[in-house]
Amino acid sequence: MTEYIKVPLERIAVIVGPKGSTKELIEEKSTAMLNIDSDSGDVEIQDPKDALKGMRAREVVHAIARGFSPEKALKLFDNEYLMFETIDLSNIARTEKDLERIKGRIIGSDGKTREFFENLTDTNISVYGKTVSLIGYPEQNTVARKGIDMLLKGAAHGPVYKFLEKNKSELKQAERGL
Repeated sequence: MTEYIKVPLERIAVIVGPKGSTKELIEEKSTAMLNIDSDSGDVEIQDPKDALKGMRAREVVHAIARGFSPEKALKLFDNEYLMFETIDLSNIARTEKDLERIKGRIIGSDGKTREFFENLTDTNISVYGKTVSLIGYPEQNTVARKGIDMLLKGAAHGPVYKFLEKNKSELKQAERGL
């Protein structure tokens, strides 16, 4: 089994890591070999000894390519229930200016909106290029995605924050089995 992923050139060095350390860690945890073409941005994931871990390698590389730090992306190897997902903004934004405005609504002033989302949903969120990506448990990602969707549809930040706060307590109750 061989997987191919196209990675933005400016993210290749992050996947490789200092002296190849991140690449080696991904290979070790995934039981696969990574062939990285730093000129084209092509990453090839080859011959994982464990198919499931090989699929996780694809998600980890994709997460790093979408702006996550290696530390956050590598958590995907440590917990099989964590999910990585991406929301494509290119079909929502009509122009480059529109895209920047939408990303600005999600990030917020000094990153406060993104941070608020992360704290209330216990997810990690990356806004990079034309995408918003999430790493979290399925129910957490669902709440974060609904909140992001509300912002994308033009909702004011206040009602979105209220929605997140309400769901935070519901997520906590579900965790405790109440």
